[in-house]
Amino acid sequence: MTTSPSTVDAPAITREIGETVYALMTELVRGMPRDMSLTSVATLSTLNRLGPRRVTDLAASEGVTQPSMTALVTALERSGHVTRRSDPSDKRASLVSVTDLGRDYVEHRRRAGADTVVSVLDELTDDERAALAAAVPAMSRLRDLKSDQRLG
Repeated sequence: MTTSPSTVDAPAITREIGETVYALMTELVRGMPRDMSLTSVATLSTLNRLGPRRVTDLAASEGVTQPSMTALVTALERSGHVTRRSDPSDKRASLVSVTDLGRDYVEHRRRAGADTVVSVLDELTDDERAALAAAVPAMSRLRDLKSDQRLG
């Protein structure tokens, strides 16, 4: 969309940004390995970023039921990606932690996703790459805001 600053239609630009970012995310997700569910990957990522969490907190942050998260954590525990230990503040509850294997998995997925994007960046013009570079702080802020919203 090319408009002059005086004729900017903020809602239309916001909608175009949202649709474009969503379409890019969809393409990226389609290209990722299907060796683990997206909820499992998201749970590992949350644990990697935020540290140990209770199953109930993980269920809320990932948008699934507590029984579903319990089953997911059990599967991740069996595969060696997470461990459970007693919660020191409440012996009836347990805390789920990411293992080194889980951390390595999250990092591998992150690198693979970044490599997918990098593989097509050379097809952009210098100006297009510069525009993306200038947008990195805003995109990082968007990610953080969405994460805070999801976890809040």
